[in-house]
Amino acid sequence: MTEDTLAGAGLRRQAGIAAAVLGAAFVVIAALTTPWRPLPAQAPQVAPDPARDFTAEQLARSQAFDAATSVPSYLSFGLTILFAGLLVATPMGAKLLGRLRGPWWVRVILGVVVLTALVELLRWPLGMWFEVRLRDFGLSTQGWADWSGDRLKSIGVRIVLLAIMVVALAGLARRFRRWWIAAAGGAAVLTIVASFVYPVVFEPLFNDFRPMAAGKLRTDLLAMAERDGVPVEDVLVADASRRTTALNAYVSGFGATRRIVVYDTLLKAPEPEVELVVAHELGHAGNGDVLNGTLLAALGAAFGAAALFAIFPWVRRRVRVGTIAEPVAVGAVMGLMSLATVLSGPAQNLISRHVEARADAHSLDLTRDPATFVAMQKRLATTNISDLSPDLVEYILYASHPTAPQRIAMARSWALLNGVPEP
Repeated sequence: MTEDTLAGAGLRRQAGIAAAVLGAAFVVIAALTTPWRPLPAQAPQVAPDPARDFTAEQLARSQAFDAATSVPSYLSFGLTILFAGLLVATPMGAKLLGRLRGPWWVRVILGVVVLTALVELLRWPLGMWFEVRLRDFGLSTQGWADWSGDRLKSIGVRIVLLAIMVVALAGLARRFRRWWIAAAGGAAVLTIVASFVYPVVFEPLFNDFRPMAAGKLRTDLLAMAERDGVPVEDVLVADASRRTTALNAYVSGFGATRRIVVYDTLLKAPEPEVELVVAHELGHAGNGDVLNGTLLAALGAAFGAAALFAIFPWVRRRVRVGTIAEPVAVGAVMGLMSLATVLSGPAQNLISRHVEARADAHSLDLTRDPATFVAMQKRLATTNISDLSPDLVEYILYASHPTAPQRIAMARSWALLNGVPEP
């Protein structure tokens, strides 16, 4: 074994140890900061029961919608894994990108564009299939031109962010033997910066936002935020109705970019229900969920950079590239990133479900109105055609929120705990 080989093994060992430490830190911090119990331990446990709150017709419609959309969803998911697997386990990516010409950084960017365009071209018919199903069930209001425009913008944003990461990675690898150290720090910083700028740079690409009109609802919402002790920059209304009939609201950004966004479709609901949705979002803001999630994501990104350094020598033999600094290695890097996203999805969903449950509990503590909470959850579930009884695989892979029956059951537990009539 040569001296260079021994040195390389030593560097990989160092990166592997760092990855192990960062991974362990992520697990510990996530375990300590995730609200595993949204209600106190002494709260009565009410079992979720879809049949108690939803009619047979509503349950059947939910099941029909799930059946109609599951096939294109699973095919798209499978295609993502298959394409990523081919990029990681075969020289397909290197052969495709070996034909590109230009400076190394140009070839890296072109590689990101070519591979993203290829997989999205394969996924496009599946996206159209899914969109047709949304229209069949009255959830989509878009024409094909608007739908295509939104999809292309989403692909463009993804290409820009991915190209920045991969060019930076290749540039660092060309200059430093221990490139993973700078890459880990850079990935963490990029994650945090993206969280700041996404609400003000990228979200306006997909929706127009306007301040909620002056009136009783806006006054009540701002008063509720003040009572809750949560500084809110603004309450905005998104023109979601131009693409969907679904109801939603969310909080994005933090600090100077934090804002609560309400779909214009939600404004058709009774004001007490809108207030409860916003109270939920205030729970996210008050608990620092966006910031906590961003910091966890930054730690995960740093872990990914160290792990990439440690495992890439085994991958490069399969894909037949020399080093990760070569433009032809872009395919392997993208494949590993895609697989990491898929593998981390269930853990992200698990954490997200508990964070969302805590925000639900916060909205109940703030409004003390479980009856309206239950009415609101029924409206959201029936309007959005939520899956009321997802199977275990779908729940693990896709569910970032508790199901509507679970949320309603928690509201009833809260009512019993607080001596309020059970809705």
